[in-house]
Amino acid sequence: MIKQLTGLIAAPHTPFRPNGEIAYDIIPLQARLLAHNGVAGAFICGTTGEGASLTSDERRRVVEAWVAARPASLAIIVHVGHLSLGEASAYARHAQECGADAIASIAPSFFKPPGLSELVAWCAQVARSAPALPFYYYHMPLMTGINLLATDFLNAVHDQIPNLAGIKFTHENLMDFARSTEVAGGKYTLLFGRDEILLSGLILGAKGAVGSTYNYAAPLYHRLLAEFARRDLEAARRSQSQSMEFVDVLHRYGGMAAGKSAMRFVGVDCGAVRLPLRPLTSKEEENLRIDLEKVGFFNYCSKLS
Repeated sequence: MIKQLTGLIAAPHTPFRPNGEIAYDIIPLQARLLAHNGVAGAFICGTTGEGASLTSDERRRVVEAWVAARPASLAIIVHVGHLSLGEASAYARHAQECGADAIASIAPSFFKPPGLSELVAWCAQVARSAPALPFYYYHMPLMTGINLLATDFLNAVHDQIPNLAGIKFTHENLMDFARSTEVAGGKYTLLFGRDEILLSGLILGAKGAVGSTYNYAAPLYHRLLAEFARRDLEAARRSQSQSMEFVDVLHRYGGMAAGKSAMRFVGVDCGAVRLPLRPLTSKEEENLRIDLEKVGFFNYCSKLS
């Protein structure tokens, strides 16, 4: 029986020092913050973690640091995607050897799978490299340019991936999301990947969610989950609206770079983003704080004491 992931799963930033090296000593602080915020897991080395900008050695060391630092309540999901199938498979084996709880992989985006059969075959080989771990296909057309439907992917699997647990769904095609939750009688877990429209995902069947803003604003989303659970949709819509307001501010300041500034605001300095991304200037970060204050961000974010 494949263990299914549920609840809020944060996508942590990879912490960098001013010289660009990884600040591995910050990872235990990140893990403490997530445990304090009551999130269910950490999805590491993904988009928010700038996994594609890390060297192979760095990715392995980040995984080892997170597994060593995790509290008992925190599941570790390792993103193992890579343009090279061999590298992705090696990351998967390493994650299993380290004691991670699950793996996920985005599709290769330079030489793209031309169809479903090739995508399934690629994912199957990665998943076979860590047969003891649940495998999640990371569906993110915005970054990969692969617009194959998640529903079609699940229907095409036909037990070719025995440890397939589901899909990390980071896309706005809500019909595809809803239909995916119904494949094989609801066998697969769909982890919703758009924080600012989480309520839509919940209504359509999401049991779990992966997002960067769960690093620091988990209290707001826990409130939204509680409101949805008691069917107070009007309150849940208000909470989602608050999420939309501060996510819009983060997007206006560059998204990823602004997220790292938000981490500083809550007491965990993860440094700057790595090239080719651009960090915020001191003035931009000051203005970001002011704009976040205007939308009430500091009323519901959680700081590390």
